[in-house]
Amino acid sequence: MNNKTIQILLTNDDSIHSPGLWAAAEALDTLGWVHVVAPRDQQTGAGRSLPIQSSGSIEELTLTVNGKAWQVFAVDGSPGQAVLHGIYDVIKTKPDLVVSGINYGENIGSGVTMSGTIGAALEAASLGIPALAVSMQTSSEYHLSLSKDVSFSTAGFFTHKFARKILENQLPEDVDVLKLDIPLEATPETPWVLTRQSRQRYYVPIPAERKSTSDQGPVGYEIRYNPQDLEKGSDANILLVEKKVSITPLSIDLTSRTEFKTLEKFLRE
Repeated sequence: MNNKTIQILLTNDDSIHSPGLWAAAEALDTLGWVHVVAPRDQQTGAGRSLPIQSSGSIEELTLTVNGKAWQVFAVDGSPGQAVLHGIYDVIKTKPDLVVSGINYGENIGSGVTMSGTIGAALEAASLGIPALAVSMQTSSEYHLSLSKDVSFSTAGFFTHKFARKILENQLPEDVDVLKLDIPLEATPETPWVLTRQSRQRYYVPIPAERKSTSDQGPVGYEIRYNPQDLEKGSDANILLVEKKVSITPLSIDLTSRTEFKTLEKFLRE
């Protein structure tokens, strides 16, 4: 596939300067016309937020991808806002696919709604655009680093693979986002598995140590989990225990899967 009539919007939450973003751009280049519209600054943890404080200003930059000069756009805003500005100000039409990533760090378990990587994909999905959110497992020291020591080559391989699948075949009903998590030591030969999102908390909040509540003290986090507690077939189990590529279908329908008759009885008693 090398059809430049295919329009792909590429964004992330690590900023326009992320090597992970450029690995994705290189991987997607042969699939269509890739429009890179990403946050100007680091936006990890932004979720699907659309902060009113964002100016929405868009800076045009030129960067080199696959030996070619690309015109790209840095947005003063969140990943979700980058998607909106990409659609309405840059492409000026809905793209065929939105890809978010490649993120420094895995997005698994119950904390996925905090992820700006996934938030951007959900924003696209809310507009009826199929989306792929790609994250690569790294040590936590790299999560905010934009380090060039991290290799995204395997993650790029899987980004291309599943982006092509989405472009060639429509996603099934109620699948709005494919969440893709690649283990640290993966190769192109690493098996992939369809998974459910784990209900386990993976990034555990750590309160700041401070003398007074008026002192600055943002909540930090650490990775904490018990392999034996991870649900079989979940994104966390497949990535962390089986060390395989996890593909989780996400829906923008957050309705509980409980039986309404059971819930109605509970509410009426």
